[in-house]
Amino acid sequence: QVQLVESGGGLVQAGGSLRLSCGASIRTFSGYAVGWFRQAPGKERDFVAALDRSGGNTFYEDSVKGRFTISRDNAKTTVYLQMNSLRPEDTAIYYCAAKWGYDLPQAVREYQYWGQGTQVTVSS
Repeated sequence: QVQLVESGGGLVQAGGSLRLSCGASIRTFSGYAVGWFRQAPGKERDFVAALDRSGGNTFYEDSVKGRFTISRDNAKTTVYLQMNSLRPEDTAIYYCAAKWGYDLPQAVREYQYWGQGTQVTVSS
């Protein structure tokens, strides 16, 4: 059974940094595209960043470009999201997701597996 487990969330002041991690119990992890999404209270789950199975192609939501970086370590079956210059509007529960294939998915419905989420709170 596939499991994704996020960690690294917490409380940080505006302008600060956090690095989220997502450990995956997937034997063929290198065959999966991975993504990060976030959901603020009362809002839908929104796309943040995606990384294809090769690790060579990324896509970011406009508001996080230049501030967030998605990466992966296939040997450790782990996905990371480095978040810098955090803003109060980045406050949300952050979820990692995985999808088998060659593409670079950006929609919630495209992903097969999800983690349970980790809370990120940015104070002003």
